[in-house]
Amino acid sequence: MSLPVIENRKARHEYHILDTYETGVVLKGTEIKSIRMGKMSLAEAYAIVRDGELFLANAHIDEYIKAHQFNHAPLRERKLLANRKEITEMDAATSRSGLTLIPLKAYFKGDKLKVLIGTAKGKAAHDKRADKMKQESKIEIARALRERNRG
Repeated sequence: MSLPVIENRKARHEYHILDTYETGVVLKGTEIKSIRMGKMSLAEAYAIVRDGELFLANAHIDEYIKAHQFNHAPLRERKLLANRKEITEMDAATSRSGLTLIPLKAYFKGDKLKVLIGTAKGKAAHDKRADKMKQESKIEIARALRERNRG
């Protein structure tokens, strides 16, 4: 069974990613079982530094169906594990320059869940349009090359 990689596809569209950090996550048993089934969403999630600790907020992990009354709250804050130096860097970046901490993807490394956190700066509308135009031109070039190779 291949384990899922949960990506925040919206993040790279909405933000310029400046730096990334790999963090661990403190989870309950029902959460890890639900994530192994692919029932996690990072679409509206963000990370915050509070009292020298790093937390993942607004990440949705569906309730595990077989857990009944022992289930977890789907939107609870989860503690992220990073070393002190990384947490200090993230805190400094978000406090001084208006950057945000966005989870880019969640994946399994061995049997541990890791979350890739990026320091991000919001894109302006014209940046998004330029990125879309670049993407469309890449698609057109690939299509033209395919057509040329067929004939």
